[in-house]
Amino acid sequence: MTEAQPGSPRYPDAMPGLLDRLRDGVVLGAEGYLFELERRGYLKSGPYVPEVVLDHPEAVAELHREFLRAGAEVMVAFTYYGHEEKLRAVGRAGDVEALNRQALRLAREAAAECDALVAGNICNTWAYDPADPEGSGERVRRMYRDQVRWAAEEGADFILSETNDYVGEALIGLQVIREHGLPAIVTFASSEDATIDGHSFEDACRRLEDAGADVVGLNCSRGPATLMPLLERIRAAVSCPLAAQPVPYRTSADQPTFQSLRDGTGGRAFPIALDPFTCTRFEMADFATAARDLGIGYIGVCCGGAPHHVRAMAEALGRTVPASRYSPDLSLHPILGDVAATAERYASWRDDEA
Repeated sequence: MTEAQPGSPRYPDAMPGLLDRLRDGVVLGAEGYLFELERRGYLKSGPYVPEVVLDHPEAVAELHREFLRAGAEVMVAFTYYGHEEKLRAVGRAGDVEALNRQALRLAREAAAECDALVAGNICNTWAYDPADPEGSGERVRRMYRDQVRWAAEEGADFILSETNDYVGEALIGLQVIREHGLPAIVTFASSEDATIDGHSFEDACRRLEDAGADVVGLNCSRGPATLMPLLERIRAAVSCPLAAQPVPYRTSADQPTFQSLRDGTGGRAFPIALDPFTCTRFEMADFATAARDLGIGYIGVCCGGAPHHVRAMAEALGRTVPASRYSPDLSLHPILGDVAATAERYASWRDDEA
């Protein structure tokens, strides 16, 4: 990623779209707004409703900018859980449209600072019932139609439908996106080895590809170590571009999702005691290159991700981003670096100031 420079070597034409960029190489995304803004004191853990979009829009704008400077090529509107079902739970059902439109505008304003795309965002609603796919499906469809329409009207370049638990719900989301003629990324997440309605992830992704999704894949729930084996199976099952956005936590075969992580006493770490399991920037950088080598086109990070993870991933992919100016240089550290060279630099700086 470069600063806003139409005609740059990576993007020779002004503002290519998602599919053009995927043909050109890896597109780096970045999420984690829910967890990061909760850590910063702007969002309540538990309901995880993005009220911050309306209450403290400056905090959302700043996080967009930090991810942008770190190398993210997509500004995802912070409308995850910004649907009627979740807002009703916190007494703000009347704010659904205002929140969605504000989130899109914040993302668009940030993206305008660079050559980034704007993604509208829909997600699992907790309203879909596979025992009543028609009745519950119509409720889901209505929520999605509102969110996608607002995103389209506010200038979204594509829609990211993520954290899908059910193939049935994902298909509804895709149908709504296609009604508006926007490219669609559809990703699944589950705390089990299949979707809740019983489909393997490779079958779920194949079904969405067949239904017209431009990009399919996985996000959330699993860290790099336990997401990669699933991605290998999906890569062999579909021909369209893949998306991969793990959580930056050290999951394992015994504890494959961040919901299943336990501390030394057996206590549940999810969702607000995950700190000891956090991946380093180097581990996320390794995931980015492994995913690229597997042929994955849309690579990012999900809940728990922070700008330093994204910068390390961007640099591992061979990019110099605005925040690379401040990438670590431990040779300058007074203890860990070259003491003589560091002393010489300090002396030179003092001479310059004099």
